[in-house]
Amino acid sequence: MSLSKPAPRRHLHTRTIRCEGYQRDDGLFDIEASIVDQKTYAVDEPYRGHRPAGAHVHDMQLRLTLDRQMTVRGIEVTTNHAPYDACPSVAPGYQALVGAKVGGGWRKAVTEAVGRTKGCTHITELLLPAATVAFQTLGSWPKDAPVATEAHPDQAPRKPYFIDGCKAWASDGPVVQRLFPLHYRPRA
Repeated sequence: MSLSKPAPRRHLHTRTIRCEGYQRDDGLFDIEASIVDQKTYAVDEPYRGHRPAGAHVHDMQLRLTLDRQMTVRGIEVTTNHAPYDACPSVAPGYQALVGAKVGGGWRKAVTEAVGRTKGCTHITELLLPAATVAFQTLGSWPKDAPVATEAHPDQAPRKPYFIDGCKAWASDGPVVQRLFPLHYRPRA
């Protein structure tokens, strides 16, 4: 279902966020994310001066390198376009995330490492969708994924991390009941 027809309006700004996940030949995983902001009109900025319509207001990228346990083994960030000269200087601060684990506590680790004036709002913002893409990349549903059933309870003895992570994967819902019956918990 699509959004309803909008009221008459004028397009002013586009933010594009792109995230991609890769498996490296060495067994690690790279999650790359970028953020680009553009105005549809010309603007005069206090530091960069006149900027034509379509010029990048922000253009930043990051690469998280993760191991199979979702631990950050490396991080690289770059600022290609930013409104202020200080913006690119935050890159070294992101090294504080090496050793952090993507998963529970990730948002807190990010805030502690590069929150507020220790980082760039836009690069830091990218770390959240990058984490989601990491789960999609490393946790993709293999064709031969074992499913715990009463006949084969040894297939997945621990509750998968994604159960109870959203409405579709609620432990009392039909998806879990069908695909992970050992972890299905009907409502009382």
